Amino acid sequence: MLCILGTVQLFLLGKQIRERRRAMRLSQGSLAERARVSRATLDALENGRLGELGFIKVGRILSVLGLELRLQEAHLRRPTLEDLVNEDPDDQGVGGRR
Repeated sequence: MLCILGTVQLFLLGKQIRERRRAMRLSQGSLAERARVSRATLDALENGRLGELGFIKVGRILSVLGLELRLQEAHLRRPTLEDLVNEDPDDQGVGGRR
């Protein structure tokens, strides 16, 4: 779940949208047409080149994909080392070793 749609969160949202679109075997053009956004906007969102996007457009895209955004209380604490390690279990750490 995303609390605030900042640049990083918008990038992650775009990645999830791309994955869902592909799983549903929709082309960018087809999804864009159904969601009433331009294909260029959708492409920029999916590829992390979009600085911002209005909630109405995000909502239409997610609706076509059968997805929704949910609000949750923000966790304002800094992540622990354990949190960071658990984000990417395949990361080998500095120098390729753990």
